[in-house]
Amino acid sequence: MNSSARYLNASEAAGRLGVSAKALRLYEQRGLIAPIRSTAGWRAYGPNEMSRAGEIVALRALGFSLAQIARVLAGDPRGLEPALATHQTVLEDRLRQLVGMIETIGSLRDDLARGKGPTAGELARLTAPDSALTVAFDLPYPWDGERFELGRVRLLNYIIGPLGSGKTRLAQRLAETLPNAVFLGLDRLVDGGAVAYARMDADPALRSRVDRTLAWLVEDGATVSDALSALIAGLESDGPAIMVVDMIEQGLDQPTQEAMIAHLRRRSPGAPPIFMLTRSSAILDLTAVGTDEAIILCPANHSPPTYVAPYPGTPGYEAVATCLASPEVRARTEGVIAWRPPVA
Repeated sequence: MNSSARYLNASEAAGRLGVSAKALRLYEQRGLIAPIRSTAGWRAYGPNEMSRAGEIVALRALGFSLAQIARVLAGDPRGLEPALATHQTVLEDRLRQLVGMIETIGSLRDDLARGKGPTAGELARLTAPDSALTVAFDLPYPWDGERFELGRVRLLNYIIGPLGSGKTRLAQRLAETLPNAVFLGLDRLVDGGAVAYARMDADPALRSRVDRTLAWLVEDGATVSDALSALIAGLESDGPAIMVVDMIEQGLDQPTQEAMIAHLRRRSPGAPPIFMLTRSSAILDLTAVGTDEAIILCPANHSPPTYVAPYPGTPGYEAVATCLASPEVRARTEGVIAWRPPVA
């Protein structure tokens, strides 16, 4: 071992790689990387470990599951074609977006040549071409009709708040207001997801999509269950452009939640947006929120919902962090509801 080599602790290594320390632990648990242990038992990452971790992070960015990455690192090419095809689709979607932006810029330059300057809104859309999907509406109870303007709809949108904050009513109003949207409620779990299974029995194409997604999730550590199958059936349904999901983590253990959010992040930039109610730190890992994700907080004092940036010290960050709990804690508190005053 080169004694002059720089060894990093887990936090430093994660920062250098652009991932969370939790992601590094997951790679270790799956046998993909083996950090060195100091005499005190702390994990340490040297040049070899960082090189290996960098390969893993790059393969994850290509959309490979952890099981596929294990095979690639072992020199086994099985299962690469679907992952590469998915990544090609993502790149093609990005290319189409870039082509559209280039055409828009060309049109604006033509207007300038004719003496017509662009508006501020037209210039702003060059950096957020999908920002046209915005909506404003009157908030339901407990906000009593206050106006709320939904900003640019991101690929993944988290709705969070303490018990009784009104987040479910906000989600239902979003599903009613957003174009071609549907609310996927907790009734999906009734009778072991019987409605979802009936729909899959009647629609072989839907069942095929659900089975394909389940296979991918299992490779990432998920456990197949009625709750997971019902959730995937709702997400994979034809029709709605936007899905609003009530408590997406309901009935899922921690590895399954982690596999699910990783799967949702791998979707193409042109995929339909998803709004998710959650109070799980496995679904909403504040250290892993990406640029095409948004957090909407419903405050405990029933002030209007607000967007929260995922950075410590920003307005609302501590309130969001306080609402989150691990899947283990969430399971212990399942079924608890907010206190309601007696009817006079």
